[in-house]
Amino acid sequence: MNQIRLFVVTAREPAARISRALEAAFEEDGLPVASFEIDEDRDIWSVSVYALPDMADAAEGRMAQVLAGIDPSLAIGHETLGDVDWVSVTLEALNPVRAGRFVVHGSHDRDAARAHEIGILIDAGLAFGTGHHGTTAGCLEMLGEAMKRRRFHNALDLGAGSGVLAIAAARAQPLTVLASDIDPVAVRVARENARANRVGARVECICAPGFNHRRFVETGPYDLVLANILARPLEQMARDLARHCASGATVILSGLLPHQQARIVAAYRQQGLRLVRAHRLNGWLTLVMEF
Repeated sequence: MNQIRLFVVTAREPAARISRALEAAFEEDGLPVASFEIDEDRDIWSVSVYALPDMADAAEGRMAQVLAGIDPSLAIGHETLGDVDWVSVTLEALNPVRAGRFVVHGSHDRDAARAHEIGILIDAGLAFGTGHHGTTAGCLEMLGEAMKRRRFHNALDLGAGSGVLAIAAARAQPLTVLASDIDPVAVRVARENARANRVGARVECICAPGFNHRRFVETGPYDLVLANILARPLEQMARDLARHCASGATVILSGLLPHQQARIVAAYRQQGLRLVRAHRLNGWLTLVMEF
């Protein structure tokens, strides 16, 4: 099916502000937002929103509202994209991402990781999580810091997407990980990625909404929880998440914008967790909490 790309062209600084604002505006809809450099010498960037044809008009209206608060002079361009996996086409050109001790790379960059780094092979695909997004990179950085302080034994990755966080945890320490996602395609991709990174025997991938699966009870409680989702579901599942935490568990939450910190911290504090660190990266927030 064709897609409509709605885009604006501007300089790097406003492009970054627009990208963050659009990601917040469309976070509940799941519409992809992408920012790319067009011309380095002239400081020209493009920020795009991708929508199906029947959603394009509504998406353009909301995009115009966002732009009105940043730069109302910007015109919204339109491009009809053919029936191509544009996510894969785009991500194939992305460079390896270093996030703390982890390096996320594609098959074409197998030698990207240095001797002291942990390489994670994630090829472009249909599941979220290549390390290029501030939420994923922020989680990886905080995971690396947490693993410097202690050893973990039993981890949970909620909203696993490509499985990059579960794989990172299993590559860094000899623990077991339960990785869950509501999207069966993401579960299949995560399972394939775990095998490609030689941790398939220690990363179990399941399809489940929230905590609605028997494996959460059978494999928990967890001393490490990774949840890179969105603010609303993180807030709603605070009680269930806490119920599956072992005493002293480290919980890393992301998919958050800075202004959402207070309400998420409050929701988890009510369940007995305390804030250890708030980490900002590329306009996104990652929270490290302990139970």
